[in-house]
Amino acid sequence: MKKRKDNNNNNAVAGIILSAAIVRRHRHLHRLVFQLVSAFSACLLLLLVAFSLLAPSPALNTLDHDRHHLSTTGGVEERRQSDLVRETAFPVPASGESLGRDLWTTTKSEFYFGCSNASRNFVTADAKTRPNRYLLIATSGGLNQQRTGITDAVVAAYILNATLVVPRLDQKSFWQDSSDFAEIFDVDQFISFLAKDVRIIKELPMKGAKAIAPYSMRVPRKCTPKCYMNRVLPVLNRRHVVQLSKFDYRLSNKLSRNLQKLRCRVNYHALKFTDSILDMGKTLVERMRTKSKHFIALHLRFEPDMLAFSGCDFGGGEKERVELGAIRKRWKSLHTSNPDKVRRNGRCPLTPEEVGLMLRALGFGSDVHLYVASGEVYGGEETLAPLKKLFANFHTKETIASKEELAPFTSFSSRMAALDFIVCDESDVFVSNNNGNMARMLAGRRRYFGHKPTIRPNAKKLYKLFMNRHNMTWEEFASKVQTHQIGFMGEPNEIKPGRGEFHENPAACICDASDANAKEGSPQTQIHDSQKSDTEDNTNKDSGYLTDEQATEDEQNVSETDYLDNGSASEEKGPPNRKDSVEPNVILKADQSELEELFSD
Repeated sequence: MKKRKDNNNNNAVAGIILSAAIVRRHRHLHRLVFQLVSAFSACLLLLLVAFSLLAPSPALNTLDHDRHHLSTTGGVEERRQSDLVRETAFPVPASGESLGRDLWTTTKSEFYFGCSNASRNFVTADAKTRPNRYLLIATSGGLNQQRTGITDAVVAAYILNATLVVPRLDQKSFWQDSSDFAEIFDVDQFISFLAKDVRIIKELPMKGAKAIAPYSMRVPRKCTPKCYMNRVLPVLNRRHVVQLSKFDYRLSNKLSRNLQKLRCRVNYHALKFTDSILDMGKTLVERMRTKSKHFIALHLRFEPDMLAFSGCDFGGGEKERVELGAIRKRWKSLHTSNPDKVRRNGRCPLTPEEVGLMLRALGFGSDVHLYVASGEVYGGEETLAPLKKLFANFHTKETIASKEELAPFTSFSSRMAALDFIVCDESDVFVSNNNGNMARMLAGRRRYFGHKPTIRPNAKKLYKLFMNRHNMTWEEFASKVQTHQIGFMGEPNEIKPGRGEFHENPAACICDASDANAKEGSPQTQIHDSQKSDTEDNTNKDSGYLTDEQATEDEQNVSETDYLDNGSASEEKGPPNRKDSVEPNVILKADQSELEELFSD
C-alpha cells in the first residue's frame, strides 16, 4: 500500500516536471515566433520606407503635365487623377492674397505725368529741312514692330534734315497683312501734328513725267545719330532719295533728351488709329466695362510658331518636341535649342496657367474679369483650361462682339491687333506672358498716360517657383511671387535710370509734378522758339552730331559694315565719313535679333 502511494507521488512529480517543461517550450516557441514576426515586420517597414524615399512623388510625377497642360498620353481617368493630386498637393485659393493696397492703381502715380513738348532750342522743320532730301522707310514685322519703325523714321528724318515720305508698312512678311499706313493710322493727323518737327508728305514728287526711283539701303540696328550722319547722309546727298529697308530698331535706344521727346510726340500723339478702328475698340472697352467696374487685359503670346521659335520646353513631351521641332526647321539660321538654358535666362513665355497662378498670387480673385488678346493658342482649349478654371470670367473680342461687327477687321492681322491694343491700353491692369513688342509698347504708353498698373512677369525668377511649387505651401508661393514681381508692376521710377528699352520706359518724357520746372503744359502745344540756321545743323547735338566721347553703347556694338539692298559692284568704296564716298557692296547676313523682334510682336 505504501509502495503504491510512493509511486503515485512520483508520477505526480514527473507530471508536474513534464508540464513545466512543456510550458517552457511553448513559451520559447512563442518568443521565437514573436521575434520572427517582429523581424519580418521591421524588414517590411524598412522596405516601405525605402520605396517611398526612392519612388518619385505623385506631385512630381505630374509636374510636367501640371505645369504646362499639354497632355501627350493617357485617358480621361488619368487626367482626373492628375487633377486630384494637383488640388491636394497645391490648393489654389479662389480669393487671392491681399497685398494691403488697391490692386487697380499704382502708388504715387498722381505725381508723374507725360511731357513731350519740344524745348525752346529745338530747331523747327521749316528752319532745317533741306531741299532735295527725301527719306523713305520700309517697316518690318507686325503692328507694334512697325510702330517702332515709324516712330524712329521721324527722328531719322529730323537728324538728316530730310523730308519724310509716309512710311510703307510690311505687307509680305509672316503677318501677311495688305493694309497700308492710311488704313491703320490717321495719316492727316500724323502729318499735321508733326508739321513743326519734320516735313512729311504722302508721296514722292514727280521728276518731269517720271516717278523718282529711291536708292535702297539698310542701316545697322541701333544706329546712333552719328552713325546716320556718317552712313546715310553722304548717300542722301548723292542720291537725293533714299529708302531705308527693314526699318525696325534701326535707331539707338540712347538719344539726347530732345530727340527722345520727339519719339514720344510721334508715338503717343501723332500715331492715332483710324476712326473705324477707334470706334470698334471703344465698343469692346465699353462692353468690358458693363461686365465689371475693373478688368484685366492679358496679352497672351502662345502661338505654335512663336513657341517653336523660342526653343523652350512647355511640358508636352515627345509629341510637343516633334510638332514644334518641325516648325522650327523653317528658320535654318536658328541655333540648336537648349530649353533649360533659355528658361533659366527668363526668355520663355509663361504658360496660360502660370499667368493665372501669378495673378492669383498677386491678389486677383476668381471673380475678376479677364480680357485675353491672343492668336491661335498651341494646344487649344486644353492649354487654356487651367487659366479659365482660375478666371472663369474669360473674354476675347470674339466673345464680346459679333462676327458681323468684326468682319471689316478679321482678314487683316494688324487691324485685329489694333483692336486688342486699344482694349489692353484702356484696361485697369495690363499683363503679358512675354516681353515682346506689344508688351513693351503698352508698358511705355501706360507709363506716359498715368502709370496704370502694368505687370510684366519676372520670368527669370518665377520659373524656379513654377518648377518647385508643389514643394511649398500656397502661402509661401504667393509671398515669393509678390517679392519677385517688385519692380515689374508699372510703378513710377521702378526701372533704374538708363536701363530698359526706351519704348518700354520713356523716362525722358516723364515729368515729376513736384518739380515746378518740369511742367510743360499740354503735350498738344509744341514750343519752337529757337530758329537756328541750316549751317548749325551738323554741329547741333539734336541734329545728330556726336563727338567720339559722346558715342553711346549702342554704336559701340554696331558693325562697321553697311547693309545695302541694291548696291552695285561697280561702285567704289570710300571712307564712310566722307561726303563724296559711295556705298559698299551688298553683304547679306542672317540677323537672329531681327527674327526675335519679328516673333515678339
